[in-house]
Amino acid sequence: MKTRILFATLFFPLLLQAQDNNSFTFKGQASIWANSNFKKDDPIRFGVRYLPQLNYTIELSNSQLIDFEASANIYGSLGYRPNDDWSSNDEIVRPYRGWVRWSGNQFEIRAGLQKINFGSAMMLRPLMWFDQVDPRDPLQLTDGVWAILGRYYFLNNANIWLWGLYANEGPKTWELGQTLERTPEFGGRVQLPIPMGETGFSFHHRTVNTMPFMDILTQYQQMPESRYGFDAKWDVEVGLWMEATWIQKHKDWGPATNQHLFNLGTDYTFGIGNGLNIVAEHLVFATAASPFEFENTIHFTGASLSYPLGMFDNISAIVYYDWTNENAYNFINWKKDLNQLSFYLMAFWNPETFQLPQQNQGAEMFAGRGFQVMVVWNH
Repeated sequence: MKTRILFATLFFPLLLQAQDNNSFTFKGQASIWANSNFKKDDPIRFGVRYLPQLNYTIELSNSQLIDFEASANIYGSLGYRPNDDWSSNDEIVRPYRGWVRWSGNQFEIRAGLQKINFGSAMMLRPLMWFDQVDPRDPLQLTDGVWAILGRYYFLNNANIWLWGLYANEGPKTWELGQTLERTPEFGGRVQLPIPMGETGFSFHHRTVNTMPFMDILTQYQQMPESRYGFDAKWDVEVGLWMEATWIQKHKDWGPATNQHLFNLGTDYTFGIGNGLNIVAEHLVFATAASPFEFENTIHFTGASLSYPLGMFDNISAIVYYDWTNENAYNFINWKKDLNQLSFYLMAFWNPETFQLPQQNQGAEMFAGRGFQVMVVWNH
């Protein structure tokens, strides 16, 4: 009841300014796919997914808006084993997005289940703090986080972000251990224009529940953690960017006390045929008991190629190489667009156990060797 009263107190004066040209929209994305994996227990698997989305916008008299978004992830799959029964997944429906936003010409405040992402890197992202977008996933799926996010945009293209997170289950990307229950997380970001590009500085703080790691890594039941990020991007003859994260535990956690991630990347479109775009990135990931020491280091290189075959056809490929474990991840995709329909034919040749940071459902389907066919309808 108190929450409802607070909400009404904050937003009722704004709703009184609402004009008559409010808008309501409904759209969705339906997909169906078949996956054949030569190494999985279920060599053949079929799946369907539907993402319905409702949006409602209230226009205020002072060039401001209040808008709402609600969407769900409705998902199901069946796997077949030769000489065995069909198997199905248990998770069918879960919330995907659900937020309310108050915005004006130079600001926005958004609260609820939402997607938060930022940074310059494309494939191997040290600043992938709150999402799990896999560049190979045609649907670009990622779970949201429960948060309140405020942003202010200056006239010189600089902007400031402030956020607070609460009640998010499971570790997010690059996190070791879950956030302690009933404790808030908070942070912010500043983006600034620089000659021929832009740069950003990010910060996030949380408290880690270390109970599962006691007597192994630490003697503490709770561990304060701060995360610092830096990124910059330049548009010169080629696109250039760098992105880095330092994750610091404020108490001794052995070799996991400090995590360091650093990415260098570039992209260029060659004037070959319809235009061949190539992206290359290299990621260094290291942990150490002391800051800025690199005792346990892993190197990843990623490369992406994309070529439009015509107005409605595109072929792309992504290759990752894990230099430490000497594993290669290979993916190729042909896409055809036809009005509201998109068709995908994908092939992959990857290790059985993934060492890449992406943690969404789409990444799991690409373990091992095989191919996938997908049809997507956007309405």
